[in-house]
Amino acid sequence: MLGIPRRYSHFVFGIIQSGLTSLIAAGIASFPAGSLMIFVQHWMLSWLIAWAAMLPVVLLAAPAIRAFSLRLTQEEPDPRAGRQA
Repeated sequence: MLGIPRRYSHFVFGIIQSGLTSLIAAGIASFPAGSLMIFVQHWMLSWLIAWAAMLPVVLLAAPAIRAFSLRLTQEEPDPRAGRQA
């Protein structure tokens, strides 16, 4: 592996997540292109622009979204906790 310290895992997650999401969205938006070559060129350019725009959004919004999702959900009781061995 790359040896990136674990404390930076949220940045690695954000980079991967924003890259994958923008890649898929740019591909869908580029689909109406005429030929395969035009599609690929448009897709790659659209993806780079979308990724550059989404990366800071994901990195800044992820902690707030995580906190919000934790407020909307609750812990499930462990079914093994009530049993005696």
